[in-house]
Amino acid sequence: MKILVLGIGNVLYADEGVGVHFVNYISENYHLSSDEHQIDCMDGGTLAQGLTPLLAKYDHLVVVDTVNAAGVAPGQVYFFDFDQAPPEIDWQGSAHEVEMLQTLIMMEMMGDRPKTMVLGITPTVIEPMHLGLTPKIYAAIPLMENCLIKHLQSIGVRCDRRANIDINQLIPDAYKRHVISH
Repeated sequence: MKILVLGIGNVLYADEGVGVHFVNYISENYHLSSDEHQIDCMDGGTLAQGLTPLLAKYDHLVVVDTVNAAGVAPGQVYFFDFDQAPPEIDWQGSAHEVEMLQTLIMMEMMGDRPKTMVLGITPTVIEPMHLGLTPKIYAAIPLMENCLIKHLQSIGVRCDRRANIDINQLIPDAYKRHVISH
């Protein structure tokens, strides 16, 4: 099985970049491996529909992104099967979030969408041209990490911790990274 952990977001808008920063964080801190699966981590930025040909090559996808949820405080972490989204998720967040939703729906209609899980977090107010995460989102990173690692282990991926780099150390050069194969 080909597995992709895809970080989505705009790193120029504070918490909106959490998906990208989180994937970089996982890639720096873990060696992900499997005898039977290929696993990749990728910064998808705000490309969404532009990622369609690449996403179609995978069997299992974990999208890491912000999610908009009615009546929920910033920093709330969600991990769910895309086909069974919690009712409070309204997909009306940022432009990249809506475009990613449309991309996944279009891929489903064409029969090309891989099994898709979403690791999402509700963001705080979007601050233009601010690199970094707000304190509530930063505080939720360990929970996001735990959710992802447990999921990957449940599908046969070894997750060996190789470093303990803080996510804030990776943010200044987030734009320099892309696909990391394991």
